[in-house]
Amino acid sequence: MAEEVERKFLIAGDSWQAESRPEAIAIRQFYVVAEPDRSVRIRIMNGEKATLTLKFGAQARVRQEFEYPLALDEALGLQSFAIGNVIEKTRNIVPHGGFLYEVDVFGGALAGLVIAELETDQDVPATSLPPWLGREVTGDSAYYNASLALKGFPETRS
Repeated sequence: MAEEVERKFLIAGDSWQAESRPEAIAIRQFYVVAEPDRSVRIRIMNGEKATLTLKFGAQARVRQEFEYPLALDEALGLQSFAIGNVIEKTRNIVPHGGFLYEVDVFGGALAGLVIAELETDQDVPATSLPPWLGREVTGDSAYYNASLALKGFPETRS
């Protein structure tokens, strides 16, 4: 069992792009279960590789996560059981201050939304965070991917 410790931030501007690694990952994901304390997600990366992810826990920063490889044809077949919308995003890896930030640029109905995630159990002080991070939305369920799939763009765009 893996423990996921994650912080989420909105992005302030596009200066992160100058620090981004050149390889980006096209992600298509959908949910077959999405409850406040658990979710079951299927993720397809670059149209080539798929994973099944189970997440448990309602805590803002820490949840239990289980991830398993899934055959691509099975993942595509499961899409007919998706609840809500299929999320399309491009994941960029941006190193800063010894940490790797995952910056997701959303497409489709969520176009315009850009969220950075930092997965670390270290307490990173505000002074060490990159200047291109905006408001922290850790714990705001409106910005969880499952909520984005079920409810769409959060009401307060910042």
